[in-house]
Amino acid sequence: MAESNEKTKVKRRESDSASLRARGIYLLPNLFTSAALFAGFFAIVQAMNNHFELSAIAIFIAMVLDGLDGRVARMTNTQSAFGAEYDSLSDMVSFGVAPALILYEWALRPLGKLGWLAAFTYCACAALRLARFNTKLDDEHQDKRYFQGLPSPGAAALLAGFVWVSYEYGVTGRDIFFGLLQWKWMAWGITVFAGLSMVSDLRFYSGKDINLKESVPFFVILGIMLAIVLVSYSPPEVLFFVMVVYALSGYALWLRDKLKQKTPV
Repeated sequence: MAESNEKTKVKRRESDSASLRARGIYLLPNLFTSAALFAGFFAIVQAMNNHFELSAIAIFIAMVLDGLDGRVARMTNTQSAFGAEYDSLSDMVSFGVAPALILYEWALRPLGKLGWLAAFTYCACAALRLARFNTKLDDEHQDKRYFQGLPSPGAAALLAGFVWVSYEYGVTGRDIFFGLLQWKWMAWGITVFAGLSMVSDLRFYSGKDINLKESVPFFVILGIMLAIVLVSYSPPEVLFFVMVVYALSGYALWLRDKLKQKTPV
């Protein structure tokens, strides 16, 4: 009887500890989340001042910080319900509102209703994408190797990369090329594409199966060094190219699966 009571007390302590952990607020991961939120807000402010290059760079910085806060929380065992909610709200600002406003100020404003509707479509899709992601956090049947829909940081980086690489080549969002191609319509198309991709059922590789604690072959380190050199040589072009490839990868996987279904066994 005494042993049973002791086990009950231990279970109760463990339950209380888990409850406190769920309600706790941890400094280290939330610092990264706060920094990502600041980067997103900074991007909005710079777009309002027509400093679109700084806006684009700030979005990429927010993306890096957003990727770090979750990994830091898992590595230091400081995950919490507060951190998850705070991270989601930060993502909505940095990867939902900020990119939409940047594209609107940079290129979509002259399109009138079509312009702000495209920006709103992206913003609304980002909110829906984050809400769907949060509801499936505890789904054990979900394949953790893939995201359902384009992740909001990836969509934001796609738009930011488009703005940055255009700025690099001296192209504004309202230029006209070859008498036909209007850059504002390119911006409109990529904004709507990124938004709809976020709420699609397409699969995008998450990278969550990568274990940073495991040993890797030498060529992996060499590949990372080459990637750093490429990004350092021309950040706008390389980063935008990578984000375009990633945004199209979900469609490529979908096409591959469709072709496999049609192929006779």
